[in-house]
Amino acid sequence: MSWAKGRIAARLLAVMTLAALTGGCFQPMYAARTDGTPALREKLQGVEVAPIAAPNAARIARVGQEVRNALMFKLYGTATGMSPTHRLEIRLTQTRSSLIVDPNTALPTIENYGIDASYVLKDSATDKVVLTGNTFARVSYDVPGQTQRFARARAFRDAEDRAAQEIAENIQTRMASFFYAGM
Repeated sequence: MSWAKGRIAARLLAVMTLAALTGGCFQPMYAARTDGTPALREKLQGVEVAPIAAPNAARIARVGQEVRNALMFKLYGTATGMSPTHRLEIRLTQTRSSLIVDPNTALPTIENYGIDASYVLKDSATDKVVLTGNTFARVSYDVPGQTQRFARARAFRDAEDRAAQEIAENIQTRMASFFYAGM
């Protein structure tokens, strides 16, 4: 009986020793660095988010502004960052499709809204492209009733806002990993 307890204690000791040895290897992404290089937060604050080109009064113009505002808040935490070291340019396209259609009225009851975004990060000093990427967001929303026009319009707008937030999150995460890798 004591032999089995000894084996368990030895295993626990081995696991604790390995955990202690690897404990110093972890460094949080957003932590201040001790080697004097700028922290990730400071690098992200140096990214200027260019206005997203879209036709005036188009729905995609409002969605583009939502993406830009959400991304600037995620990067800076406020409306402005530091002096720009990089410039981010984003292009958006949107899709909308009916997922479920009522067979009696031929009107949709559930729709899907999507945004496809392509982005380019350029170095401000050299205008050289340092990062390119694509991302997308697909969200679904219910169309409440056949005669509730305002509820349908609000559901569509909420879907646009959710997709814009997801696009901003994807781009911010990709840029954070790019800057963290030391580029």
